[in-house]
This record gives sequence, C-alpha cells and structure tokens, in this order.
Amino acid sequence: MTDNGSMDVPEISAEWYRDVVDAAASTPEPVQWFAGHATEGVILLLGALLLVAALRRLAGGPHDRALALVAPVPALLAYAGSEWFKTVVDEDRPCRAIGSAIIAGACPPPGDWSFPSNHSTVAGALAVTTLLLSRRLGLVALPLAALAAFSRVFVGVHYPHDVIAGVLFGALVAVVATPLLARPATEVLRRRADGPIPKLASRSGP
Repeated sequence: MTDNGSMDVPEISAEWYRDVVDAAASTPEPVQWFAGHATEGVILLLGALLLVAALRRLAGGPHDRALALVAPVPALLAYAGSEWFKTVVDEDRPCRAIGSAIIAGACPPPGDWSFPSNHSTVAGALAVTTLLLSRRLGLVALPLAALAAFSRVFVGVHYPHDVIAGVLFGALVAVVATPLLARPATEVLRRRADGPIPKLASRSGP
C-alpha cells in the first residue's frame, strides 16, 4: 500500500499492461473497434447462456427449479462486492497512472477505481454459475469470460491483475453463493409442492 492508502501495482502487471496496449495500438482499426465493444457484448452473451441454462433447469424437480431461480443472484452479489473492494483499494486506472496510448474511447474519470475489474467479476460469476447449472453451456461460458476479462486490458482500462482478481472473485462468489441460496429455495419449493395435496384429499369424500 502507498502512503495515501492506495494499492501498489505489481511491476510485472504494469509490464504486461504496457506490452498488451502497445500490441493493441498496432492492430487494424476493425480489430480495435471490435475490442472496444466486445466486453459488453460478451457479458450479454454470458447472460443469455445463463438464461438458457436456467430455463432448462425449470423443467426439473425442486432443486433444479431453485437453481434456476437463484441463478442471477451470484453475479449481482459479485458486482456489489467488487464495488466495495474498489472503495477500499483505491487503485488508479493504468491509462491515467502509466499514460500509454489506449484504444478505449476514453480513460474512466478519476474516482472510477481499477481494482478489481467489475466486468471481469460479473463475467466470472456468470460463467461459473452457468457451469454449475449446465456443464455443456458452462464450458462455452468459461472461455467467453476469459475473453471479456482480457478485452479490458486490451483496450487499456485495466491492469492484468485487475481482471484476474475480478474473474477469480466472481467465480468464488458463484461457487459459494449458488448452493447456499439454492438450499432454502429448494425447501420452499418442496413445501409448496407438497402442501396442497392433503387439503385436496380431505375434500374428495362423499
């Protein structure tokens, strides 16, 4: 930590950042345009994969339906946690601290801290939650999450350690929160499924 409470940037991460943004600056304009819009598109695609995995689970028993119902929550929790970490760490954006040329439209304003990457956190949470619901779709989602994370470095708005930490944090939240949230939801769904049966039986007499 520095004297003002912000986190020291690992030198190897700063070096990787310079290497990536220098390589990005030399790519053709269509590649730069795609990279500048890729993150949001990949996040939307990850959300769509999670939705498909959740809809498939709705056809199953109470536990499957519970997983489907709680599926969006880990990503929301991970995002909130990453926002909290940003206020604690106060790491300035590399595009401001290092000053390299970037292909993003603009460097985020002061106070929009860098560690961890929100996009990478959400991508990691969505991908791992999808994997927990559907192995097949999850194996598609994981490399997409890696692409979303890398794109944040490529356009110049995050250090590599920002996106690595974000993906790992999002994945951890998904692994822990998904079963914890699904357990009580499963019990509620089972009670709702079993509850009306005795009442119906008692009213079916002559």
